[in-house]
Amino acid sequence: MYPSDQGALVLATGNTHKTKELSALLRSVPLTTLDLTRMQNVPHIEETGDTLRDNAALKARTIRDFTGLATLADDTGLEVTTLGGAPGIRSARYAGPRADARANRAKLLQALEGQSTREARFVTVLALALGSDMYFFEGQCAGHIAFHEMTPGGFGYESIFVPKGFDVSFAQLSTEQKNAISHRGHAGQKLVAFLRQCGVPAS
Repeated sequence: MYPSDQGALVLATGNTHKTKELSALLRSVPLTTLDLTRMQNVPHIEETGDTLRDNAALKARTIRDFTGLATLADDTGLEVTTLGGAPGIRSARYAGPRADARANRAKLLQALEGQSTREARFVTVLALALGSDMYFFEGQCAGHIAFHEMTPGGFGYESIFVPKGFDVSFAQLSTEQKNAISHRGHAGQKLVAFLRQCGVPAS
């Protein structure tokens, strides 16, 4: 069985930016995708796992049980070497449980103030809940943290993360460029290969 047997693949997110990225990664396979913004009474999910894999599985399992459809979820962390891997699994809540992306970036830049060693990496784990089974796909992207915001605003930490081999931030790359090199892009490539092995043809 593969997702198109049930007509749709649910993306376990209400974040339109993440939906756009995941949908672009799946563009080469003929699946209908929908996210949580199109649903009502979606259960609240507390990310209580100890790892990215735990949290991705928790989200995928909860939404699969809620919808009865194949579900794809992700969890992503930014790991900064000098900070011992922080913010890591707490990336989205680094500046507090109600903090927004701007506050998280500000806290990280403050934590690295005066530091010349700024190596970091993004890690994404995709969890695919398919029937009663769960499959995982991991991707990474190495780079460093800039000394300041390279663009105003931006999604997550993208405006201060410079991928290896580039002199611009993630936020300054096109969707196509980002998907070719990013943590989520690498995980997505593994997911697409798996779906094709399951019998989903290329579109």
